[in-house]
Amino acid sequence: RPPEDEEEEEAEVGWQEKLFSQFEVDLYLNETACQTPLDRQYHEEIRKLEKAGGRKNCRIFTYTDHDRFTNLEELCQKVTDSEHEVPSYLAERMANVRRRRQDRKPVEASSLKSKIITWEPSEEFIKNNHVINTPVQTMYIMGDLGPCGKLGHREYEHVLCTIKVDGNGVITVKPDFTGTKGAYRIELDGEKREVWEYTIENASAQVQPEEEEREQRMFRDLYSRHRDYLNGLVGSEFEMPLPGTLRLFVNGEIVSAQGYEYDNLYVHFFLELPNQWSSPPFQQLSGVTQTCATKTVGWDKVAHFCYPFSVDMFYTQEDEDSLPQWPVLYFEVLSLDYWQRYRVEGYGSLVLPASPGAHELTIPTWRPVEVGTVAEMRRFFIGGSPELEDLTYIRIPSTFKGKRLSRFGFRTETTGSVTFRLHCLQQSRAFLESSALRQRMQSVLDRLGGFSRQSSVYNVLEAFQRARRRMQEARESLPQDLISPSASSM
Repeated sequence: RPPEDEEEEEAEVGWQEKLFSQFEVDLYLNETACQTPLDRQYHEEIRKLEKAGGRKNCRIFTYTDHDRFTNLEELCQKVTDSEHEVPSYLAERMANVRRRRQDRKPVEASSLKSKIITWEPSEEFIKNNHVINTPVQTMYIMGDLGPCGKLGHREYEHVLCTIKVDGNGVITVKPDFTGTKGAYRIELDGEKREVWEYTIENASAQVQPEEEEREQRMFRDLYSRHRDYLNGLVGSEFEMPLPGTLRLFVNGEIVSAQGYEYDNLYVHFFLELPNQWSSPPFQQLSGVTQTCATKTVGWDKVAHFCYPFSVDMFYTQEDEDSLPQWPVLYFEVLSLDYWQRYRVEGYGSLVLPASPGAHELTIPTWRPVEVGTVAEMRRFFIGGSPELEDLTYIRIPSTFKGKRLSRFGFRTETTGSVTFRLHCLQQSRAFLESSALRQRMQSVLDRLGGFSRQSSVYNVLEAFQRARRRMQEARESLPQDLISPSASSM
């Protein structure tokens, strides 16, 4: 409403209900402007409205799913508010793909696909399924915000609300119902700078409790049938490791490297499995990231790798008294210059977390250095630097069998750090047995009910009485001069 005359209008609109604007009335009254069957239908409806006294709505009108505006609006959606934005080639092609398909028949429950994954898709299959093309119906509630007495100009039409219903039955209302929030505002860029406010309320009839309960029963029945269908495809039995075996599965990511001297970094890493650990034959235990250029973040130069890797390992316990040694991830950071020469930027190691879950770890690194400036000049001009022959020398080498490992005289320099993100999963029959034991104990306590709590209170009271009697006996056995403070003298 503009503030000077406080003009108000209220309209109750149903789904796909057509309310004509003044522009459409002027357009469709002229029979020569009607070209399509829909235009001729609107012509007949407007003639009937004019005979009945004209349209009841003034500024509020609608565009239904079959109107031209709906087709043009979906093709002309912009990403930014820039007036000079030009849609990209991909946006234009996607606009043609995302067409509405109301003529599609709903998929029956009996015709669900028995094959979820198509391992060898054809070109036609890829072309038809590379975009999720869900059938959708659209409706726009519009407002003619032109000056009073000058309605029917397209430049004053504004979208008040967009309602979409897709083939899955999901209703999208944008913007949302007003509720407790304030009214929505539209500011016009005219001479008067008019401000219009409008609210959106849900005028649908409330569902009766009996109908809501029947609908919930129907949904529960549908979900249970779909769950049974998925269980029939996937199966309820997971592949369990052998008794006494722990399976460790790690989904990892080398996130970034920061704080290094040179640019164009890459990371070479490998995983060392201690005794009693094994991995499947096809499992790769090493890898190299892509070469990544750094960018300045704060005071550091950061290379964002986002390099994913996954490792599947098995631990077989032979001695119950021995604690398992956890696998170690060794890595080295290297830089590559314009002439394809590499330099070692740092070494580091990471012991895989022993607890399941998500872990984010930042590991500092170091590199060996030589005394003097000649080595650094060689490193700068022609590349190359001191390297480790065996990367396990970062920790205790796997070939070392002595009692003491001396690194006296080994000169190193602290360099940057590498950030890892690890998601660890553990699987073992022992976990299943322990959870079953806990459930069994819980069921016993549930059966006991209040008796278990009452007996625990009695146990605490009896323990307190026994401790009190022991203190009294100990006090009586002590000499009296130690107990009474008046018997002692300075």
